[in-house]
Amino acid sequence: MSRDAFSYDPQDAGETRDTSTRRSVRQQRSISPDTQDSRDPAPEASGRRDGTEVQAQHSTRDERNDSPRAHYVRDRAYLLRDSEMNSLKEIGKFRMIPVSDLAKFAYSGNRERMEKDIRALARQSLVKDRTLEISQKKTLRVVTLTKAGHRLLKNSNQVPDDQPIYHGLVKPREVKHDADLYRLYQKEAARIERGGGRPVRVLLDYELKRNLNRDLAVLGPEKDNADRRREVAEKHHLQVVDGKIPVPDLRIEYENPELELRHVDLELATRDYRPRAMAVKAAAGFSMYARPEDASRLRRVLDEREITAGILSL
Repeated sequence: MSRDAFSYDPQDAGETRDTSTRRSVRQQRSISPDTQDSRDPAPEASGRRDGTEVQAQHSTRDERNDSPRAHYVRDRAYLLRDSEMNSLKEIGKFRMIPVSDLAKFAYSGNRERMEKDIRALARQSLVKDRTLEISQKKTLRVVTLTKAGHRLLKNSNQVPDDQPIYHGLVKPREVKHDADLYRLYQKEAARIERGGGRPVRVLLDYELKRNLNRDLAVLGPEKDNADRRREVAEKHHLQVVDGKIPVPDLRIEYENPELELRHVDLELATRDYRPRAMAVKAAAGFSMYARPEDASRLRRVLDEREITAGILSL
């Protein structure tokens, strides 16, 4: 769920991110490739076993070739493999990532190698590996950047200069929702790539709301003027709906096959969404996703209220 674009949260004001100007480096994102093929069912057992052995051999060979390199911050040297640096970048962009999703998408399902990298990063105090209680009976293991990890990314030119990066947890009460944003990104990024596009930047609602509120504050007494608010909304590629400017959970900026820059705004709806809130998100043009256990119920709500929008399953 998006936070209210006009509410003030003191935790937002203290949030640390990277906004310094750095050399632009195109971000390369790890995508889990499709490796399932059932066209030859006869030798399934032995074929699957052989494929697993080959995959393990390739993984071991890749790991041997991925030698640690030194990255310096002030008087400190950090030894990192490329896969470890890639994990830092992924975690920094999304603030937190569940370890199960990190293994699936950034390591193509190689949980063993992911665990090894996380231990190495934690030993150097670059990430924090923590298990959080998300309900009375459920916990969630996530990884976040530390201040040192944030500083390393900031000073090593590993991310584009306009890509925000974050460290630590700001709103523990929203961990369950925010932890799903990485999977949400991967789902939509795969759709973009199937269409010949390429994701180039991701913006969380923290950043979108901050930029929006900054420009609204500049309006001063005119902030309630409908025309001026519409101008600010359009500047940020947002829309005014019933006098307010809804902000999505996540924005992906991407290049289409013609190399034109486009964006898609994503909202992760939950079973707690009221019909009015869903109508506002739909009117704002957001693409809405939901967890599988919530999707059917939310689709029924849309149909009953005749709201023209689709719900994609996360």
